[in-house]
Amino acid sequence: MPFAQSAQKGAEPVNIYYEDLGKGKNVVFIHGWPLDGTMWEYQLTALPQQGLRCITYDRRGFGKSDKPLGPYDYDTLAGDLKSVLEALDIQDVTLVGFSMGGGEIAKYFSLYGGARVSKVVLISAVVPYMLQTDTNPNGVPQEMFDKMLKGMTEDRPTFLEGFNKDFYGVGMISHPVTEAYLANASAKAMHASPIATIECAKAFAMTDFRKDVPKINVPTLIIHGDKDKTVPIKATGDESAKLIAGSQYIVYEGAPHGLWFTERERLNKDLLDFI
Repeated sequence: MPFAQSAQKGAEPVNIYYEDLGKGKNVVFIHGWPLDGTMWEYQLTALPQQGLRCITYDRRGFGKSDKPLGPYDYDTLAGDLKSVLEALDIQDVTLVGFSMGGGEIAKYFSLYGGARVSKVVLISAVVPYMLQTDTNPNGVPQEMFDKMLKGMTEDRPTFLEGFNKDFYGVGMISHPVTEAYLANASAKAMHASPIATIECAKAFAMTDFRKDVPKINVPTLIIHGDKDKTVPIKATGDESAKLIAGSQYIVYEGAPHGLWFTERERLNKDLLDFI
């Protein structure tokens, strides 16, 4: 299996699993929490046939990558992204970050100046700041994150079952995904390290990217669903559009957090048009 080795200062090397499909313009997909690189299945079955080289990787602690005790802060995670780009030795890269993956992109530009990257796509991304504070009133209250951490610590399978329904916009009337799909998503999430699951949740909940996001200085496409119950659009998509100069912002009306699946045909077209 192909791995990139990430050797962070003062820590043991970590093997980061990646997959590399197709030929053409380089596109690196960064997955969301609590999934892994296989979440991009519906992009990888379509976009390589359209002249794109599509690369996915599993964040440390998830999928087939090593599952160390830590660390799982965003400086470390951005360093892992850097290691993947360097291992593949690719240039003119479009980074596509979903949800938590938007944080790696923001930190990568802040720490490494966006080396090798020519375009960015933020999908349902957690940037610039998720936590509700006096200066971020549209964020998620601390007690909601506390409830999440309690749930995944005490009974992770049950927590994930409920979390996934909000993730994909499942309600009394709305059923955009099947029970089989929900079960598969929960199984992928359960394959992750429980420590990584908890520590990464803390990272995306507490990290303030408001000074990092403006450093994204390449053409940027922001896509967010206005019915996202997981990552509220007002605190994230709306604010990122203000902070990234010249960014293009597309709001998917009625779309939930997991729009890479529920709106996959539209998303794939928007990705192709932008890249």
